[in-house]
Amino acid sequence: MSTARETRTAPIARHGRLRRSSALMGFLSLVGASLAVLLVSGVAVAGITVTQLEGSIESVALIGEEDGPPPALGAYEGGFNVLIVGSDQCEQEGGCRDRQATLNDVNILVHVSSDHTNATAVSFPRDLVVPIPACPREDGKGNNSAMSAQPLNVALSHGGLACVALTLEKLTGLDIPFATMITFNGVVNMSTAVGGVTVCTTGPIYDPMANGLNLPSAGEHTIEGVQALGFLRTRYGVGDGSDLGRISSQQVFMSALMRKVTSEGVLDDPATLYRIATAATKSMTLSNSMKNVPTLVSMAQVFKNMDLSRIQFVQYPSTTGVGGVYAGKVAPIERTAKALMEKIKADEPFSVESTGLGSTSNDPAPTETPAPTETAPAAPATPPTDGATDAATPDPAAPAEPEVIKGLLGQSAAQNTCAKANN
Repeated sequence: MSTARETRTAPIARHGRLRRSSALMGFLSLVGASLAVLLVSGVAVAGITVTQLEGSIESVALIGEEDGPPPALGAYEGGFNVLIVGSDQCEQEGGCRDRQATLNDVNILVHVSSDHTNATAVSFPRDLVVPIPACPREDGKGNNSAMSAQPLNVALSHGGLACVALTLEKLTGLDIPFATMITFNGVVNMSTAVGGVTVCTTGPIYDPMANGLNLPSAGEHTIEGVQALGFLRTRYGVGDGSDLGRISSQQVFMSALMRKVTSEGVLDDPATLYRIATAATKSMTLSNSMKNVPTLVSMAQVFKNMDLSRIQFVQYPSTTGVGGVYAGKVAPIERTAKALMEKIKADEPFSVESTGLGSTSNDPAPTETPAPTETAPAAPATPPTDGATDAATPDPAAPAEPEVIKGLLGQSAAQNTCAKANN
């Protein structure tokens, strides 16, 4: 697709604009945003038959995309944004009776700070009502007209992956030069290749609308293949049965996957890495800007040593139950969304207020401290000498705790959570 858009040349500083460094290659992702698989696949590509993987990946141009030389190997310089889309594209011979159009069911924007100390994966509800800009047709023959007040998941059918990226650029004010899309079959194959993911539920979850998902009891379940896809797709089985509940249960899966690959030696197993990479490439479409192996490896290196507590999975601030154009859909919460985007653009760490509608914390409760007993008054403290610092005095040089964004829902990759069954 050949299109025109203003050329962006601003360098990465401490903000959300990205380096326009060249044609890049492929992040290999498990539906919408699994940073763990992005990392794993990036490392895998470095040591396997590159031409085989590149040859099996379809690619498309984003709007205004420009080619350039690949970077040298090593950690990626500066920050970057990557859009990850999960598509319900029909992959059956003869078509699919339940799908007449191809929709972007999962939409996650991953932002890595320019100093590589933190990352944020923002999930956008598929039913979020947004304006869809005029997007170039995928055949390159003109543009589709702009539309107002449309659910986000129609953007893919309106102009392909490039249109999803352009829509979210307009919504967030962030530049999105890199994008990837994976289909249902890709999720099935990749979740099996990684050896399954152990998720926790607060009760039984059964959803015949989500690939017949059937988790018969509360507790932990190791899921893969079609069952993993069903868990990621289930809406009626978790939370309040809404699109927002589904997002938080997807974050349960993604954080569990992150912990799995960083704690079980997956990164040190070339055979597993190869399976993940080859499974992903069979069902992926990349922006042309991503189809470059050195950049894939460079981006992967950024995540390799990042603390899981500094990787946040968040829900784009939104709500249901609003009338007018939002009736039966999802409306943005503009004040909270603005606060989130300001933090991302400034590359500042932040914390969420709580998990979402479809999840709850499963971390052990803190141990209660016994009540103090009466004792004799303590002797006055002796002032420190020889430059020693009183242990009770806060260190002014210590980094401040990340600010909590009021109303923001989500969790860190380090946080252990359970999907909340919709009983």
